[in-house]
Amino acid sequence: MIRLFVGLGNPGPEYEDTRHNAGFQWVDEVARQLKVQLLPERSYWGLAARASVQGTNVWLLKPQTYMNLSGKSVAALARFFKIAPDEVLVAHDELDFEPGTVKLKKGGSHGGHNGLRDIHATLGSPDYWRLRIGIGHPGVKSEVVHWVLKRPMQSERERIEDSLQHALKALPVLLSGDMDKAVQQINTVKPPRPKPPRPAATPA
Repeated sequence: MIRLFVGLGNPGPEYEDTRHNAGFQWVDEVARQLKVQLLPERSYWGLAARASVQGTNVWLLKPQTYMNLSGKSVAALARFFKIAPDEVLVAHDELDFEPGTVKLKKGGSHGGHNGLRDIHATLGSPDYWRLRIGIGHPGVKSEVVHWVLKRPMQSERERIEDSLQHALKALPVLLSGDMDKAVQQINTVKPPRPKPPRPAATPA
């Protein structure tokens, strides 16, 4: 089962609701679902909460180290509580997916994501789970930094929020440890929301 749920993002009001903070948003939803409150934990350089699930302690973590040093926070908590990489799930923004798409995978490269890059280095393993939350790509590499640190448009925000709720429905499966079922449930593509019908043309 997943014993540590991590959401990646940057602390501070200036970064709130930006694309780069999609991971923070998902862990906030998990905290609401588990009825726990994330509080400052200086030992882990983050906001953390503990929940008891089926007699096992489960941790939620939002590193407050800024994105590029996310691993410092993740590794500190994981090592203290002897949580293995394959018991860690990291929720993060994903440029390669359009808003509204969310996928779960285990292992692989960091794909240039600075938060994942640091977690790779500090955990000493890429074999943790990733919840990849689509935020879209600006289309030009030089615009990526500006893109991720901005708030999405309303239509994009709604699709991102829908994808977070879709992934949240798999929380009981993630907690049960049936990761194959979790992958199947989360990675199932939802049908697009129907567009409202066009108004009838007014006769001339």
